Amino acid sequence: MVNAPTRAAPSVGTSLEDAFAECRRAARTHYENFTVLSWLTPRRLRPHRAAIYAYCRAADDLGDEAEGDRLVLLDRFEEDLAAAIGGEGRGPIFTALAETIARFDLPREPFARLIEANRIDQRTTRHATFADLLHYCEHSANPVGRLVLMLHGHRDDERFALSDATCTALQLANFWQDVARDLAKGRIYLPADEMERFGVSEADLGASRAGERVQDLVRFQVERTRELFERGLPLIDRVRGRLKVELALFSRGGLAVLDAICAQDYDTLRGRPTVSRREKRRLIASTIIDLALGRGRWT
Repeated sequence: MVNAPTRAAPSVGTSLEDAFAECRRAARTHYENFTVLSWLTPRRLRPHRAAIYAYCRAADDLGDEAEGDRLVLLDRFEEDLAAAIGGEGRGPIFTALAETIARFDLPREPFARLIEANRIDQRTTRHATFADLLHYCEHSANPVGRLVLMLHGHRDDERFALSDATCTALQLANFWQDVARDLAKGRIYLPADEMERFGVSEADLGASRAGERVQDLVRFQVERTRELFERGLPLIDRVRGRLKVELALFSRGGLAVLDAICAQDYDTLRGRPTVSRREKRRLIASTIIDLALGRGRWT
């Protein structure tokens, strides 16, 4: 049940209109596909999607780039979140977020999990098992999908579970795409026990090209991630309107990343596999046409 619209208490010198404008600017600056997502989102929801994206970006910036004690900064960020939940906006992003939380009766947990994901990043740079990696995704990726569903009025466990599968798959696809880039930052997301099983050392990941054992390990991860995307596809048939298009694009886009990794023979050390802009435009057009004609395979 969504609460009747209420107005957050804006921070001094920040109007609610200016706060949402700042969130749109932050989201547009950091998210390449924000313009497409804005078009797919109903007009009444666009400011609130921007507020959530801006919050996510601000939390990630603290975890990835902030100078000083990042854990302390994340604690302060969580205090600002608590204030926003109470209706007090501290700064533009939290002023907008306070309005969004009140208007849609959003729970604290998904926002807090996003902060915890950045705390995990401060405490560890390796993940011992795939279960540990899934735990990380439950904090770093899945909350965003659940928040989007809640904005659209969906709060049931079935849709949440399907969304979690898709969001986790998107996060994992990004990890396998960025093995070399993450290693340069001192991070490895390939599970340590599976690296050992495939005979892959950290030194192997630092090579300019992937050897056969690395390729086999990445192939294993890609195939498992593809299964997760498949598991989440039924969500598309459980929503309506433009959200259906958006979810189809997320899944098809993620699967296209896996295809790009495959086309590079699972060697993500010699270069980052990407989906070209031309291919992205083709995906958008074909997805819209397929949905309009009922040709999509979502179950």
